[in-house]
Amino acid sequence: MSNLGNFVWGIADQLRGVYRPSQYGNVVLPMTILRRLDCTLEPTRNEVRALAETETRSEILDVKVRRQFGLHFYNTSEYDLARLTKEPDGIRNNLIDYISKFSANVDVFERFKFENEIATLEENNRLYIVVQQFADIDLHPDVVSNAEMGDLFEELIRKFAEASNETAGEHFTPRDAIRLAVDLVFAEDSDALTEKGVVRSVYDPTAGTGGMLSVADEHLVGTPERPGLNPDARLNLYGQEINDQSYAICKSDMIAKGQDAGNIKRGDTLANDLFAGRTFDYCLSNPPYGVDWKSSFDAVKAEYDHGGSYSRFPGGLPPISDGQMLFLQHLATKMRPVEDGGGRAAIVLNGSPLFSGGAESGPSEIRRYLLENDLVEAIVALPTNMFYNTGIATYIWLLDNTKQPERVGKVQLIDGTGLYAKMRKSLGSKNRELTDDHRATILRLYDEMPTDDDLSKVLTNDQFGYWTITVERPLRLNFTCTPERIERALAAKPLKAVDLAQLRDALEAFGTAVYTNRETFTKALYAQLRDYSVALTTPQRKALWLSLGEHDDDADICFDKNGDPEPDPALRDTENVPFYYGGNPDGADGRDTTIVAYYNTEVLPHVHDAWIDTARTKVGYEIPFTRLFYTYQPPRTLEEIDGDLEARIARVLDLLREVEQ
Repeated sequence: MSNLGNFVWGIADQLRGVYRPSQYGNVVLPMTILRRLDCTLEPTRNEVRALAETETRSEILDVKVRRQFGLHFYNTSEYDLARLTKEPDGIRNNLIDYISKFSANVDVFERFKFENEIATLEENNRLYIVVQQFADIDLHPDVVSNAEMGDLFEELIRKFAEASNETAGEHFTPRDAIRLAVDLVFAEDSDALTEKGVVRSVYDPTAGTGGMLSVADEHLVGTPERPGLNPDARLNLYGQEINDQSYAICKSDMIAKGQDAGNIKRGDTLANDLFAGRTFDYCLSNPPYGVDWKSSFDAVKAEYDHGGSYSRFPGGLPPISDGQMLFLQHLATKMRPVEDGGGRAAIVLNGSPLFSGGAESGPSEIRRYLLENDLVEAIVALPTNMFYNTGIATYIWLLDNTKQPERVGKVQLIDGTGLYAKMRKSLGSKNRELTDDHRATILRLYDEMPTDDDLSKVLTNDQFGYWTITVERPLRLNFTCTPERIERALAAKPLKAVDLAQLRDALEAFGTAVYTNRETFTKALYAQLRDYSVALTTPQRKALWLSLGEHDDDADICFDKNGDPEPDPALRDTENVPFYYGGNPDGADGRDTTIVAYYNTEVLPHVHDAWIDTARTKVGYEIPFTRLFYTYQPPRTLEEIDGDLEARIARVLDLLREVEQ
């Protein structure tokens, strides 16, 4: 694969001077696709041409080519790459004729605006040599498998992205991560998938270059080099992709596999679901991390406002700065319904969807929806430095709407962060990979489902829930009319409409005696204001005594008109109370007794005058993955540290002696 990639990349040398390195992909990628399609058509090219001469109706020709030759695309031109090289004088027009006479479902060259590149190459005397070199590469599926072809595209895209300082990882996912996701999503259906003639569907809303779809197909159907689970199976592949080049590569790859080209669509999945109303047996996705969804906001908000729990986003909307959890919900709604047999999904996300947002925030409500509807089956933590464009922590979420009985109401967490092999050569940020043995270890943990060991834990859904309670403490203030506090009061916005000179005179004449009881202070203060003819509204009076007051633990409590203590906003605090605190067996139903038990144990002993504002209690969900697998490491003893320092000092002294000699 590396040699083939270097060979194709070497062709780019012919483009120097005409193109910048960042533009090489505009030529090399569509020419690689063209050669792949060219090689695939070669064995039946003459027969298809003959058939096309007798059948001018394209829709009928489509059916006949599919039935007679098993092809989902064709080309009716008299040219191919080999013949193009034999007529160098007309190569530009002939090449345009060739790419224009593919069947209508091959729209990939339009996405590359390839006719413009053909003109540029011709004007700079590069077209013939580029076509000739590509014509010498054998990219027939029997020679270069679909998996190898996918790897080739990804290697080329990565190099072009590096040359232009773009983000290669937005276009594809490393094969080792994809294989694990595919293994997991197929894991529960292994027996059913071995039945003869079984038909299943796989969908990727962020298809990129089609890596996830290709690996899913290889896993089930297999390749000549790598037999799959069931060569007699049929896996229908569906995908949507927003990037033109990635879409073109993905679609050409699916066409070469014999898939229906109409199942690969181009567009913004969040703004416009081009498979609306469709559901699938399996869903796979690696959406972009930390990318805002501003461009899709209007469409997403309209769908949510109109459909609510019946939209693709039943749990709610996350912050506009990160759209990962929109794709997570999208997949949850794209799984085949339970009444039709159910579906499964695997999606690769960063750590943010596990814990971001407080109780009743968008992310928390989305987690609540998924967990309370028992859709999350497992989450696997991957090693860092697994992806081409980022070294951050990533996780595979496994969703299932028809869980096995032993998994109902539970989520399995698998820590795979330590399961990796160092790569001999880094590819961007990627310097670690999952080997077959590592994937086998994760699948074994998933299959055996150990409930509590170093790498696997199983928790009930409500163990991720918590209540955020608001703890209030009484307002205690002392009051006085010192110069500093008077200036603070005169600067208060509600008092701007008052005669400030008159108010200043009244306050300065009040004196600097300190009051620790608000009622006593305000009674004296308001009498003083009347003497100076200063009339204040209720909001202005509140602004005045607040400005003249400061917190004092020894002051009397301030009470409202009902005789209840007023809370001090500055002392307000929140606490998260886990559903299962104190061994609560009732989960969310045990709210009141559990919160009281928490208050009596964790709050009251430390702040005896505190109380809980029950009207502010909120429900939240988070998945504290790292905390659950944290292992305490005791600090080194002073003796160990001293010994280490002495050894290092001795080493430095030895080096100094060598220099002196």
